[in-house]
Amino acid sequence: MAPLALVVAVFLAYSVPPYLTLDPAQSRVPAPAGFAAHYWFLVAHITFGTIAIVGVILQVWPWLRRKHPVVHRRVGRVYVFGGAIPSAVMAVTIGTVSPLGPVVGALNVFAALLWLGFTIAGWRAVRQRRFADHRKWMVRSFAMCMSTLMSRALSPLAFLIVMPRSADKEALILNAATLSAVLSVLILLLLSQWWLDRKPKPATAR
Repeated sequence: MAPLALVVAVFLAYSVPPYLTLDPAQSRVPAPAGFAAHYWFLVAHITFGTIAIVGVILQVWPWLRRKHPVVHRRVGRVYVFGGAIPSAVMAVTIGTVSPLGPVVGALNVFAALLWLGFTIAGWRAVRQRRFADHRKWMVRSFAMCMSTLMSRALSPLAFLIVMPRSADKEALILNAATLSAVLSVLILLLLSQWWLDRKPKPATAR
């Protein structure tokens, strides 16, 4: 948990501050033409997304789940309704007009819809007391919550891969963003499914 929390803290420390000023000029995402409200949708997405990523870290913390189940349930409600659902809805809106091209936009919408669907399925499962299903869906929700972080982490590798094939700076940025977005979604989906399918170790080994 400590390395995961550290990575998330570094990511938030880098990503959030430019938007605390509410100055569109500080945005790291260029506004697309014809959508004046893009910046405010982006700020809302980042605000709710910050709540979601902090909440989901607490949710996957085994000690908190075991020792403080009431806190786990309350943080879970905040994660679902105050973080994941509104942030995913904002991401769908932003993705439809992504300035990074239609492929990145489509991938962002796809990842946001997966996040939204996994989260709602996990919430419904726990309401119906299907705890095993709840765990599976929320592991997948956690994976999609990390997609932006994973995409940023993979960006340097994506730039190295596409650099020899990109003729100019704009093409380099678009190609690298596309590759990192594809790899992020695929890796997280595969890792989450591997985690769910792995055979648990015997109790003595644990």
